[in-house]
Amino acid sequence: MDETDNSLTPLHSNHVKVTRIVALLFAIPFVIASIVLEVADILPFGVFVVPVFLIAAFLVIRIPLRRYHARGYQMSDDRLRVVRGIMFHSDTVVPFGRVQHIDVNQGPLQRAYGIATLTVHTAGTHNASVHLPGLNNEDALAMRETIRAHIKRETM
Repeated sequence: MDETDNSLTPLHSNHVKVTRIVALLFAIPFVIASIVLEVADILPFGVFVVPVFLIAAFLVIRIPLRRYHARGYQMSDDRLRVVRGIMFHSDTVVPFGRVQHIDVNQGPLQRAYGIATLTVHTAGTHNASVHLPGLNNEDALAMRETIRAHIKRETM
């Protein structure tokens, strides 16, 4: 890859779907609690359920899409660059020479949608692990093998 090329590769689009499902699972108990409080008739109708429902809808619909657009990666011959963050922007560059080992992880939702998380563990203590979620599973496996091949070349 050209050193002057700063374009980022986006994550797989199924990452948005998985993130939305996780956000929905997080929001459901709050929506149920607000409905229970509405049924208890403590305050006028809508005081609990309307704000909770609006916040839940925002968390499920908008936030995963914003997080998706705020993430990306760039893999060159000798390093991996991972960019993420909406409010707190992070741009991490991992030189392959510092990589200790690489993991490819899939939870049940990720497996169902064909995506995975690539975790690169580096030497050092600060930011010693870099996680790149939302990759196509085959791409994550190929990236792992590319990094492993580079590490083997350096140690020989």
